[in-house]
Amino acid sequence: MSEKLGTEWMEDGDCRDHPPETFFPSDGIGVLIAQRICAECLVQEECLDYAVTERIDHGVWGGTSERQRRRMIKKRQRTAEASPAELPEAE
Repeated sequence: MSEKLGTEWMEDGDCRDHPPETFFPSDGIGVLIAQRICAECLVQEECLDYAVTERIDHGVWGGTSERQRRRMIKKRQRTAEASPAELPEAE
């Protein structure tokens, strides 16, 4: 089970100054507009971490589209599977 992240950082997000639908676009142009807003945001990293950890499927979070986050998650999973788990040494 993943550790839940706090949401206090959301109060500092640039997104608070825009309508929510800006970050849930229906086309590529809308994604680019939202990403431009996110690019200058002081909490972009926290936002992205939150979206990836919580597996948020919809919208632009931390400057990434749904597709970009899916790719990030898959890459992390492949990396984790490729790295052998560290097991305690047998005595």
